[in-house]
Amino acid sequence: MSDITPANTTQANTAPTTLRVQGMDCGGCERKVEAALTRLHHVEQVSASSVTGSVRLTATPGKTLPRSEIESTITALGYQVIDESADTAESTKHTPWWKTPKGRLVLVSGALLALAWALKFAWPSLGNWPFIAATLVGLVPIIQHAWQALKLGNPFTIEMLMSIAALGALAINAAAEAAVVVFLFAVGELLEGVAAAQARRSISALSKLTPSTARLLEQGEVREIAAASLQPGQRVQVRPGDRLPCDGKIVAGHSSIDESPVNGESVPRERSEGEPVFAGTVNLDGVLEVEVTKSAENNTIARVIKLVEEAQAAKAPVARFIDRFAFYYMPAVVGVALLVAIIPPLVSSMLWSESIYRALALLLIACPCALVISTPAAIAAGLSVGARNGLLMKGGAVLEQLGKLKRVALDKTGTLTEGKPAVTDVESFDGVGDGEIVRLAAALEQGSSHPLAVAISDYFQNINGQQPEAILPKVDGGRALAGQGVAGQVEGRELMLVSPRYLQTLTQRTSKIDARITALETQGKSLAVLLESQRPIGLIALRDEPRDDARKGLQALERLGVQAVMLSGDNARTVAAIGKQLGIEAEGELMPEDKAQRVRQWQAAGLGPVGKVGDGINDAPALAAAEVGIAMGSGTDVALETADAALLKNRVGGIAEMIALSRATMRNVKTNVALALGFKALFLVSTALGITGMWVAVMADTGATVLVTLNALYLLRYRFNDV
Repeated sequence: MSDITPANTTQANTAPTTLRVQGMDCGGCERKVEAALTRLHHVEQVSASSVTGSVRLTATPGKTLPRSEIESTITALGYQVIDESADTAESTKHTPWWKTPKGRLVLVSGALLALAWALKFAWPSLGNWPFIAATLVGLVPIIQHAWQALKLGNPFTIEMLMSIAALGALAINAAAEAAVVVFLFAVGELLEGVAAAQARRSISALSKLTPSTARLLEQGEVREIAAASLQPGQRVQVRPGDRLPCDGKIVAGHSSIDESPVNGESVPRERSEGEPVFAGTVNLDGVLEVEVTKSAENNTIARVIKLVEEAQAAKAPVARFIDRFAFYYMPAVVGVALLVAIIPPLVSSMLWSESIYRALALLLIACPCALVISTPAAIAAGLSVGARNGLLMKGGAVLEQLGKLKRVALDKTGTLTEGKPAVTDVESFDGVGDGEIVRLAAALEQGSSHPLAVAISDYFQNINGQQPEAILPKVDGGRALAGQGVAGQVEGRELMLVSPRYLQTLTQRTSKIDARITALETQGKSLAVLLESQRPIGLIALRDEPRDDARKGLQALERLGVQAVMLSGDNARTVAAIGKQLGIEAEGELMPEDKAQRVRQWQAAGLGPVGKVGDGINDAPALAAAEVGIAMGSGTDVALETADAALLKNRVGGIAEMIALSRATMRNVKTNVALALGFKALFLVSTALGITGMWVAVMADTGATVLVTLNALYLLRYRFNDV
């Protein structure tokens, strides 16, 4: 997904430019590319990712990035810049390992090595020449890459170390070892490439969720067009079994929608007219007519892909530390190797050939591939698992910080609660049945868009199993009572549905009715009292109720040792009631700046790191103030843009899942770093002492790289069952 313009320069922009690069498979590749591109004019910052196969460049303010120089530099290093705009399918196509340059090198090196051993036993008089030939043939592409990197100002590459070690081995008459070293190096490079490709495929699979074509509806006719060309306002037909090609709103039809590709939710959801649907989800039952609400580049799948790609480019603090460590580590080990080659023969009886052999083996161990790839591979896997399960985190830094959270502040409305009122209680007076109270109230409220009216109508529909309009009586003389409620005649009965605060002006309130009103309002509920001829005959209580998973999600946070606190702008009585019901500390009547201030107070008091979860514009300041801001997937665009992470599943339980995934990822990173450093330390010492030779050194380095990569990819199988 390149932002580079067709001209020879990119647009002068503070936004990073992203290029797809084929062939980068390890941390050494990343550092070669970064070192070479950083030296170009007007390039202020470069970040290469072997996991995503991309390079992000930022220009010096007010300058443009030189396209031709960037591409020629990358090509000179032996990599290929992919033009995704030309053929997306081609750019994401999987190439079998044996057809890749590294695969071919393994096959050729392996065949030559086998032939050399066969010739050694069949014609011993040939001496080392078969092994020398096998070494040189396999070494040619390695030397080419080393030379290109050297010309671009980066001498400390694995290819340079390998070239010196192999040629040095030939010089001291260790041709068989040199040939084996070249072959094992090629195998290690291939395995790194295969592992990196596996991680890339897991991430790029997101782009395949949206179908390539859509059935456009125009003037009653259906025709197929490219899904990428859909624009808001157009209408498409989606048949049973089809994936939705766009984000949109159902304008006709009813169906079950499998939303697991987007949010990981395994249970299909019933969707009908007026409800939103998302690109990449699957229509299971009926034919739907959907109005497009977002263009292809802004739909749910595109936003997910963008967030994941941005996340890959944002390195975690531990990853940045490893990069800095490797930058100083390689020259230091090269210096040690020189000392091992020179000092022992001068101060002891050790032969020069022996000291040089040990130094060459040290150079092979010096490559920090296992160490450098240990962190980004694990973090990429963690981010990919999160995205696959509807947990979007904007970068490795966010993923790392999530696991450190000690306190999480949650908004009430739309976060812990459903975000809309629902009927909780129906009470009748003077022998009028509860069902009759609901029927009459729904009749008065029919046609109203007020949230309380909609809640009463929905409740009536649920208990009757059909559309309210089908069985509701007509209202004669229906009218709104400004600031009080509604009134009208239903079946010849003079009815009013009003708020309790206006009840005293209309009729005499009994102590029994007052007691019930007080009790229900203490629970944070809104009330609508039904009167007939100004006599109370019943009431309906409504409240924005907690989400079904709110209690379970908060308990999961408690098990992780994270304290949850509710911060809301709603009235204190309602907030206290919901907080008591959920069993958490709660504070109400807070303005947006008050919520942000609470977060800063906790941070100053050492109660952090603090996370903030919300879904509205009023949450944006607190989301920005917190160490980690988490937006609910149903939230406003402002909240989603301000937040560091988003819950596409729209579940409170996703907060604990994010934290648990973060901790699992960081455990994986620490294990990888320990393995990489442990192998390095062990074989550096054993090789310097002459205990292990060149073959073992290469096998150890290759083995460590493969081991940490496979351990990182094991995260792709992470499950949230125990959270």
